[in-house]
Amino acid sequence: MTEEKKRALLLVDVQNDFCPGGTLVVGHGDEVVEPLNKLITEFLERGEPVFKARDWHPPQTKHFSDYGGTWPIHCVQNTHGAEFHPNLLDDKHIRVISKGLGDEDSYSAFDGTDLALQLQRLGVEEVWVAGLATDYCVKNTVLDALKHGFHVKALKDAMRPVEVQPGDGERAIDEMRQAGAEIVTSQEQEAGAVGR
Repeated sequence: MTEEKKRALLLVDVQNDFCPGGTLVVGHGDEVVEPLNKLITEFLERGEPVFKARDWHPPQTKHFSDYGGTWPIHCVQNTHGAEFHPNLLDDKHIRVISKGLGDEDSYSAFDGTDLALQLQRLGVEEVWVAGLATDYCVKNTVLDALKHGFHVKALKDAMRPVEVQPGDGERAIDEMRQAGAEIVTSQEQEAGAVGR
């Protein structure tokens, strides 16, 4: 029997400001919560690490259009908009990664964080990535995970694009696939996880 790779689940930016009613809405962003909750439960039951990455911006940053950046003000530290979606499962064993603490864009959960080090210390070889938004923070997190040498599964049904330009979401998925990520669905993975 082959040795299973040690895995971690990495949820990217499932925060109020990216969901309906937020300041930077990703269309149908809240639809990722249900498949993610199933995965969170499964990973925690198997004792496998779960990480939630979040945008955690200061009130003034060059990331925001008001200060020369691209995006409306969103996910400001200690505001309702920066909180994780209220229906997303929480647990004391889930680790939180905060990014975007300065003027940099920090689309990737690896940007300016110790995520790679934490994963390496845990012996993780394979990272499952999902969340918001497909064409920015999820894509950049997947690409960085690959650069750090992790095997990556990107969960297509548990991510949604912001689509600044129509088709950005599909282009992002193609880019992730071409870089070496495996594009899968959470249902396929649930079936594959039986008997672990």
